[in-house]
Amino acid sequence: MTTIPPLTEEAIGDLVEEVTRSSARLVGAAAGLSDDQVRAPSALPAWTRGLRHVARSADAYTWPLRSARGCPQPGSRPNTVPPPGTAEGAAELAADVRLSLERLAEEARALPADAWDRLVTALAGWRHPAWFTLWRCLRELETHHLDLRHGYRTADWPASYVMWALDGTLATLKAQQFPIGSAEAVDLGHRWELTPGGPSVAADGHVLLGWLAGRTAGPGENLPIPPAWPQPPTPGWGRADQP
Repeated sequence: MTTIPPLTEEAIGDLVEEVTRSSARLVGAAAGLSDDQVRAPSALPAWTRGLRHVARSADAYTWPLRSARGCPQPGSRPNTVPPPGTAEGAAELAADVRLSLERLAEEARALPADAWDRLVTALAGWRHPAWFTLWRCLRELETHHLDLRHGYRTADWPASYVMWALDGTLATLKAQQFPIGSAEAVDLGHRWELTPGGPSVAADGHVLLGWLAGRTAGPGENLPIPPAWPQPPTPGWGRADQP
């Protein structure tokens, strides 16, 4: 059983609006790119700034919300990479991202209050309540906005997002015995205890998260390399292929 508390109806409404604001920031940044810029490398190895994968991820987050009200969910995620030789323009890509995120927001606002606690299944096979989809989407938006390398920094991440992401990430790392004794987000006034005997690390929350997400250098010397990020929440809600 999970120990992650459910969200209140008010908190869900606030989170929908946070996702909407994050979407607007990313779409605005995408709209400011030229055709040449969208084909340039992003900060994520082997990915360009094209953001087609963000649009398809938004679709992948819309499907669990639809399944929470009884609609069938597709069994696989569409390919996010265009065929070789396809020349995609910046305006086309920005419009694709905007429309997919608008569909997600529309589905979220239409979901009945009693459906948010229903368990849905991520395409990777693990379960979570429908409301957790919003956090997953916010993480995708904020992370890939940073990856765009277009003026957005970890310091621009909303504090509420940073706190949530650190809570979840550090709980998982603790369960995996990641060799850090403690981590402290000095600006957020919060400290997490992890593995006894490991080194302690203290920095602003966004600095810690940038490091744990594999996007920035560690806030200190001789720190262990964090595992691939993100991972399913710990303890989580189980998998669809397990009892």
